[in-house]
Amino acid sequence: MDNASIAEQLKLLSTLLDIHGANPFSVKSYGAAAFAVDKLPYSLNQTPREKLQTIRGIGKSVAKAIEELLDTGKLLLLEEQIRQTPPGVIEMLQLKGLGPKKIHAIWKEMGIESVGELLYACQENRLVAYKGFGAKTQQSLIESIQFFLQHQGQLLYAEADAIYPAIENYLQQLFGPANVAVTGAFRRQALTLEELEFVVAEPLSSIKPKFNTAHPPALLEETEQSLLYELKNGLRLRLYSTEQPLARRLFWTTGSPEFLEAYELLPTRNNNLFVNACSEEELFEAKELPFIAACKRERASVLQYRSKQPLPSPIETSSIRGLIHAHSTWSDGSNTIEEMASACIEKGWEYMVISDHSASASYANGLNAERVAAQHQEIELLNSKLAPFKIYRSIESDILSDGSLDYSPEVLASFDLVIASVHSQLGMSEEKANTRLVKAIENPYTRILGHPTGRLLLSRKGYPIDHQKIIDACAANGVVIELNAHPRRLDLDWSWIDSALEKKVLISINPDAHSTQGLEDVRYGVLAAQKSCLSAKENLSSFSLIAFEQWLQRKKRY
Repeated sequence: MDNASIAEQLKLLSTLLDIHGANPFSVKSYGAAAFAVDKLPYSLNQTPREKLQTIRGIGKSVAKAIEELLDTGKLLLLEEQIRQTPPGVIEMLQLKGLGPKKIHAIWKEMGIESVGELLYACQENRLVAYKGFGAKTQQSLIESIQFFLQHQGQLLYAEADAIYPAIENYLQQLFGPANVAVTGAFRRQALTLEELEFVVAEPLSSIKPKFNTAHPPALLEETEQSLLYELKNGLRLRLYSTEQPLARRLFWTTGSPEFLEAYELLPTRNNNLFVNACSEEELFEAKELPFIAACKRERASVLQYRSKQPLPSPIETSSIRGLIHAHSTWSDGSNTIEEMASACIEKGWEYMVISDHSASASYANGLNAERVAAQHQEIELLNSKLAPFKIYRSIESDILSDGSLDYSPEVLASFDLVIASVHSQLGMSEEKANTRLVKAIENPYTRILGHPTGRLLLSRKGYPIDHQKIIDACAANGVVIELNAHPRRLDLDWSWIDSALEKKVLISINPDAHSTQGLEDVRYGVLAAQKSCLSAKENLSSFSLIAFEQWLQRKKRY
């Protein structure tokens, strides 16, 4: 093991000990030794063991650690620290401007164990409540995390969506608008993707030279049909070549492998049309299938629609009539209730369900009973001021470990509706999670189940649940299931929406907005929902004010 590797191991040990709050002397000793070893003009491999302690900056215990590294290539103390530290916490060390002391606070005080969770907390304005984390630090962290995540090989749909217009425009300038079409996972509106894919109606022999610019992107892969580049910002861009009608190539690069395999197995009713098809519509017609939108070409089951009857009309962003699930400065939001309401009015929405965090959510400045009453007074005044727009009194009540909600029945009864969500003790077995959620669903004050699995895409899998059992419980108790539209959540997953609809369970596309900008996240919830058969009439946030009011009165359970 060379000096650089030894120094790296000692530095990591010093950092992890610091994160764990170990003896400051030990932290400093290993850190100083790492610096000293890195600067040595000779190799420690050639140094007699008895002389290690004579090197400035290396004491007795550190000398033994170096001997262990030289003899075995490992350091047991370091391996023990790594075992005791969540991988996501170690990953935070790669974030610019984030040292061990801050990571200790993030992990031990805030309960955050991954980079993705940290980004989500920053976006919810949570860090400013902790000592040493001001607004500037929080914003700097957001920028560092976004840069880090962009280079991890996978992107959220929303992240790719922000880059897509510039890439499309560049390709259209190179090849002409009529010769370029987006395809693959992005066209299917996949929740996450590894690369942006385009079909280009030119041979590879003419595509490749156009990328040989003064600063060409890295060519990672070349096949007979495509080129895969890595752009300077870390994004992977795949270009499929075609000299056939662009639509044919578009069809075969859009669908998932499962969808395309099932499509090929279906009998072809019109072979001439199939061979000569110049549009995607004709490729479906050749199999006597109705046209299936790109976003739905994920699962083979969608091909069961064999008749000419079209699939249900998809929900659109324009279908949203109200904001359900929003936070304000009363808890961890960035804007006042009035500012959030005004932003809704500007969008033409008719109502807002304000649902700040509840008492047990101390990390998010949750409302105790007294503050709940004060907030309700403010809402009453705002409703007089902003009529006919209406603000509904709600709360995002934490589902406690035993499945109960964290207010007395008297306080719960003061809300127009309650959104029940899990935010703590996420490391549950499926049995525990099911029991906890079902008890909350059966609570007569619960009207909406918030983000059912607690997942954060690309960061946290979420706790395991029996989706069908949860759907059945919601059906039995008249509880709506949220599709949390935050692009890092998108929870309930779209793949379970149709199962909920079969049980007559309403879905509610909710942005979980912590700022006026967060209202725009509704779009990502809609895009995810379009992969299912959800229509506006089955989505609670698409209800008009009158219909929403009627639903509230009809569904009261107490």
